[in-house]
Amino acid sequence: MSDQKIYYKHWPANVPKEVEIPEDITLVDFLENSVKKYPDNIVTYFMGFELTYTQMLDIVYRTATKLTELGIKKGDVVALQYTNNPAFIAYYFGILKIGAIVTSLSPLFKSLEVKRQLNDSEAKIYLGWEGFSGIVNPIINETGVQHKFYTNLAPYLSPDPMAPLGYEISGEPTFEDLLRETKPNPPDVKISSEDIAMLQYTGGTTGFPKGAILTHGSVSANVFQAEAWFSEKEPGKEVLLAALPFYHIYMCFMMNIAIHNGFKLACVFNPREPQEVIEIIEATKVTLFPGVAAIYNNLNNYKGIEKYDLSSIKYCLSSAGALPEEILKRFESLTGSKLREAYGLTEMSPAVTANPFDGKFKIGTIGMPFPNTEVKIVNSDGKTLPIGEVGELICKGPQMMKGYWKREEETKNTIKDGWLWTGDLGLMDEDGYFQLKARAKNLIKYKGHSVYPPEVENLLYNYEAIEECGVIGIIDAEGNENIKAYIALKPEFKGKVTEQDIIDWSKKNMGYEKYPRFVELINEIPKTAVGKVYHLELKQKEKQKKQ
Repeated sequence: MSDQKIYYKHWPANVPKEVEIPEDITLVDFLENSVKKYPDNIVTYFMGFELTYTQMLDIVYRTATKLTELGIKKGDVVALQYTNNPAFIAYYFGILKIGAIVTSLSPLFKSLEVKRQLNDSEAKIYLGWEGFSGIVNPIINETGVQHKFYTNLAPYLSPDPMAPLGYEISGEPTFEDLLRETKPNPPDVKISSEDIAMLQYTGGTTGFPKGAILTHGSVSANVFQAEAWFSEKEPGKEVLLAALPFYHIYMCFMMNIAIHNGFKLACVFNPREPQEVIEIIEATKVTLFPGVAAIYNNLNNYKGIEKYDLSSIKYCLSSAGALPEEILKRFESLTGSKLREAYGLTEMSPAVTANPFDGKFKIGTIGMPFPNTEVKIVNSDGKTLPIGEVGELICKGPQMMKGYWKREEETKNTIKDGWLWTGDLGLMDEDGYFQLKARAKNLIKYKGHSVYPPEVENLLYNYEAIEECGVIGIIDAEGNENIKAYIALKPEFKGKVTEQDIIDWSKKNMGYEKYPRFVELINEIPKTAVGKVYHLELKQKEKQKKQ
């Protein structure tokens, strides 16, 4: 046994080291097979209303048929922008049914961000909630999108979203209005595991958002790997809380696990509101709760939380940032559940490692690799490092992306000799458990979201008054990582534009997870010898203030 696989000593007894992954499975198979097994099972709970798997498949087939009528064919990209509701799931699988590709946009995006992703992905159709119309309408003609349709929530606040309205539609029809008039007769399109399922945008290990090419095979493989970790799951019986947004690879991955196993998805409209989360847990008897540290902490600190019954929760998986010990212990004591920290990234579909639910788990680590996955710590030359020595975490497995969309050079810099270089620094301890020690260069983790300073800087330059800017992560008064922008104003705006003006503009023009909460005006932004923003010096400036 090599030093880099000593985690096998503590491998959970009921989890295989290798799982069998069907050769030509697709994500569409997940849904269609579950409909055969569990036709009357509830697939979604949304604001008190439920849909069965049979009803969901009907909407999926109508979606696939309508998209075909609109000219969408295999390999075309369709964009989705939704909060968590049944529409996302129906359209996701409807797109995949005809061999088209899903690209999901964050509900937090502003116009500039929507425009960039629509153009880069070459999306031909945009489907989104009507609440985003004010953001999308001004820029849609600057993209290659051929058709744009909005959705309202009303159809999903009823027992049958496809039931005839009984009256004529006035004004522009919603996408659901079109689906009601469409027969569920999708074309027979041959889809293989090698076909692209998703263009999932991420900053990657560095830089601006890029579309990670995820195939049916890579996403499906990750589902089978993760299912082995949840060894005591009961197909057809579990209830999975969908509090994290479906557009994010983490929740989309968990959604696919739920669909594959005939679980119920309990959709949360506003996960920042603890009362709503609690009410849904109680109403649906949630058993599986994927989340991030912030959402568990919000529940821990909710006044009167002890009086609620959260005992149905069995397993929780926390990712997208460190899980402090005090949050883990408090949440487990409140619920009686098992909360474990895991690690993943978009480029790996996303799951890579996790702490075992049974057997030895280590707080403060990201656990051990999933089945069929290899992880090691290396130096910059790719040489495996000894136990306890910090280096870059690299990984490989059947869940790895094919590469970045239209970015061949960046793909080569990320995937080397079959290994994906994550850009995250960590170590492996004496038991084979991995720890993350530092994030890639200047990556900021704001409430579980990856925030890349160059992207925020690029958006800030749309503010006329800004001459130069540099963005870094800081630790705020509450001990959380936050976003700060150092700004140098153009001479004509000095004394006229305030730090609060820039914060207000940023809040209006950037996604919630990206805009800087802190701004400091300075005369000049420090730069490196080649003219790049010298983020290290800005961080040193921040440290000096605290000394």
